[in-house]
Amino acid sequence: MKRFRLLLLLLAVVTLATQAQKFAILSDVHVTPGNSNEAQLRLAVDEINAGDADVVLMTGDLTNEGSDVQLRNVKAILDGISKPLYVIPGNHENNWSQSACKTFNDLWGDDRFVFEVGHLVVVGMNCGPFMKMGDGHIKQEDLLWLDKTLHERVKPGMRVLSVNHYPILDDLDNYRDYVGVLKKYPVITHQCGHYHSWRQYETCGISGLMVRALDMGGGDYGYTLLNVDLDRNWIHVYNKPIAHEPELKFAYKINLEYDDFQPQQDLNVVPQGFAVKQVYADDASIFTRLGVDEQCIYFGNSLGYGKALDKRTGQVRWQYKTDAMLFARPAVGRKHVVLPTADKRLVWLDKKTGKPVYEHRADGPYVADGVVADGVLYQGGYKTFQAWDVKRHRLLWSYNDINNYCQAAPVVDGADVVFGAWDTYLRVLDRKTGKLRWQWNNGKNANLYSPGNVVPVVTADKVVIVAPDRVTTALNRRDGSQVWREKNDNKVRESLGRSSDGRVAYAKTMDGTLVAMSTGDNYQELWKGDAGFGYEHAPCIILEHKGYIFMGSRRGMLAVFDARTHQRVVSYKMGSSEVNGFEVDPSTGDVYCSLVEGTIHRVTLPL
Repeated sequence: MKRFRLLLLLLAVVTLATQAQKFAILSDVHVTPGNSNEAQLRLAVDEINAGDADVVLMTGDLTNEGSDVQLRNVKAILDGISKPLYVIPGNHENNWSQSACKTFNDLWGDDRFVFEVGHLVVVGMNCGPFMKMGDGHIKQEDLLWLDKTLHERVKPGMRVLSVNHYPILDDLDNYRDYVGVLKKYPVITHQCGHYHSWRQYETCGISGLMVRALDMGGGDYGYTLLNVDLDRNWIHVYNKPIAHEPELKFAYKINLEYDDFQPQQDLNVVPQGFAVKQVYADDASIFTRLGVDEQCIYFGNSLGYGKALDKRTGQVRWQYKTDAMLFARPAVGRKHVVLPTADKRLVWLDKKTGKPVYEHRADGPYVADGVVADGVLYQGGYKTFQAWDVKRHRLLWSYNDINNYCQAAPVVDGADVVFGAWDTYLRVLDRKTGKLRWQWNNGKNANLYSPGNVVPVVTADKVVIVAPDRVTTALNRRDGSQVWREKNDNKVRESLGRSSDGRVAYAKTMDGTLVAMSTGDNYQELWKGDAGFGYEHAPCIILEHKGYIFMGSRRGMLAVFDARTHQRVVSYKMGSSEVNGFEVDPSTGDVYCSLVEGTIHRVTLPL
């Protein structure tokens, strides 16, 4: 009897599959030219072309480092697919992109898609993280687009298949906003990759599906087949190993009854004298730090606009449009703001009007924060570092022996310019000539371990850095020789700062702890403080200002410590996304910061 029932079930599954809308899903293929995944992807393409899938989805992590060469190589392979193909990037295309995420859009036309097949609306979009370590994030403009698009396309009787690289779980910092949009529509499931594993889950009743990677280890290469039968309200998911028959992995009934989120409990602690206030909310995401002067706050957004925000009125005075997302803080001079753009330009803008007065075209995108000191802009770029006379927009010198892009702001101190790059090296250049004084490598050959996104702590005789190798290192400022290298288990990453007197370096650990270290001749841990962040990886600078230490988290949390007592005095949830960095208002002493979700906040300190 049991065998008979099983036979009936299998026959039902086969029958349903023949009537279903059929998708072939490739995810997390991680192809580098010449690696084993490249050959296996070609085999998968041949199989998909010979199969009966109606549509092919590629749901992110096409490459390992997002370089132009890797992207074009994968594009050439995927162009061999004879069926309709829809592609979105993953974190490996966004986080380490040679082109600051622009080449993907140039090759595939966009980083989001929508199409209809039968009575099904299929919608997918990019979810970061964008050009730095962080959680997944749906850009603000994409949330608006998603709602508008589904409102226009979803007619009575139609259903929605949502596609992303990340699950609609805590992996996405603004997943609650994302789910809030999806719940308005009949979403049959949300499909993603990222974790190289199979999993079914639910968020507020919306069914979630994680699918396999191309390479699951142990010689297991393959892809996913997803069959959707709207007439019978069933979804069947198959594992398809290359050169083997498909295997039923999941079979589940479509559910369109959704639940509500439980309200979040934000336990904010702001003592008397402190004030935290949101002063602006953009209609796009903000990935840049802020430039601040006596009158305005300057920033860039994910729609490519550089903006000047009037501090007094909270209104945008002017905006300047570029052709790509902006990732670098505008550098503020006396009469000009210099905007580093991902469309390969440095643009001099008049501070009063925002009108461009000069531009320099480069060979690659600018994603690094520049620093203006004594009328000179010190600016990292792609394979270059430059010094510019801001007033005359004249190039003073250029150092071009860099094998990847610069990202963090340099430190300009005395006769030195100190900066890291994503080619594994920290460098010190002569401030007047741009000649190399010394360079240092942490022993790692992989670019991903570089001190590429950390602002060094520079003292009279030391340079202290942290990096993705999770170690703090102190170097002799004169020659770059190693003074000490922290060997404990603090697991720092890319968040660093210094005390006003330079005697203390502050680092944030990956469990959300503030570690204070001596910048002396031997490693000495001075004290620790729990910021209350939990797991943490945001490369947000640590700021000491007026006796207080400011830290920002990957989830919009602000923590402020008293530098004298070492006690945490402020805990405040400003939002749900990463804090980009802290800037001091030169006229008031207030502290400003931006969040990836597109908001700007002001922190007022006790008098």
